[in-house]
Amino acid sequence: MAGPAFRAAAVRVRVPATSANLGPGFDAFGLALGLYDDVVVRVAESGLSVDIAGEGADTLPRDERHLLVRSLRAAFDRLGGQPRGLEVVCANRIPHGRGLGSSSAAICAGIVAARAVTIGGASALDDDALLALASELEGHPDNVAACLRGKFTVAWTEDGTARTIALDPSDRVVPVVFVPSTEVLTETARGLLPKTVPLADAAVNAGRAALLVEALTRRPELLLTATEDRLHQDYRASAMPDSAALVAALRAEGVPAVISGAGPTVLALTDEAGAEKLLSFAGPQFAAHRLELDRTGATVLPLDM
Repeated sequence: MAGPAFRAAAVRVRVPATSANLGPGFDAFGLALGLYDDVVVRVAESGLSVDIAGEGADTLPRDERHLLVRSLRAAFDRLGGQPRGLEVVCANRIPHGRGLGSSSAAICAGIVAARAVTIGGASALDDDALLALASELEGHPDNVAACLRGKFTVAWTEDGTARTIALDPSDRVVPVVFVPSTEVLTETARGLLPKTVPLADAAVNAGRAALLVEALTRRPELLLTATEDRLHQDYRASAMPDSAALVAALRAEGVPAVISGAGPTVLALTDEAGAEKLLSFAGPQFAAHRLELDRTGATVLPLDM
C-alpha cells in the first residue's frame, strides 16, 4: 500500500501557551493565553534538521529526542507513513518548566504541522483524532485541549478517549502571569499530591469548579470565590514557596490568583483597570506579563506573516 503524499512547501504553525487547573479545575480546565511558539516544518529529501531559537535553544535536543519531532513522528504514523526527511525550525517564546504548557505546545505544534504538510491530512486525522493523539502523548487532555482549541476549555476522558468543549471567556477577563526564573518539573509537583483527600475538600472543589465556568465566561466578579482550590495547590506549596506566597498575597488583596498548571508561574485573572496595578506585585523573583486571551488555538499561518 502506498504511503501518504506530502506538500513540497513548508508549513508554519503557531500554538499558544496554556494555563491548566485554574484553581479548582484540576486536570480538567485549561485557558489559552496570547503567548506563542512558532514552528516551520518542511519535508526534505532525507535526514532531520532541527533549528531552535528562543526558549530552550541552549538545552533542547536537536534530534529525534525532541518532543516536537517525536510528536511529528507519531502523527505521521497515524497518517500512514513517514516522510523521507524533515527540516524543522522552532521559534520558542513559551517558558519551559513554568506551568505554561510548553510541552503541550510542542506536541500540538508537531501533530498539527504533520497534518498540514500531508496531502489529505485533515481528512485522515480530524480535530477529534488530533485531540486524542495529543492527549495520548501528553498523558492528560487539559493543556492540549486549550492549546488546540483556544479559549477556555473543559476536558475529560470518556471510554478512554479525550474529549473537550471550548467556551468563550468573558471579554472583561485580563490574564497577568508572574513567571519565576526557577523551574518546577511537573513530575515533582504531581508527586507531592496525596492519594486521598478529605470529602469536604472534594465537595468544595466540585462547587467551585462549577462556579468557575459561570465566572470565567459571564460573571468575572465571582472569580475570587470560583478560583478557590483545596485539592492540589496547598500540597504543592513546598516545591514553590515564593509562588504560594504570591498567590496568598494577591488573594488577600481580592485578586483571583492561582498556580498555573503544575507551577511555579502564578496566574492572576483581573480586568483592564487592574492589570497594570498588578505588575507591581512581581518583586525580584518574578517577571510579570499582561497577556491577551487566545481564542483560536493552534493555527496554520502563512509563511510570510
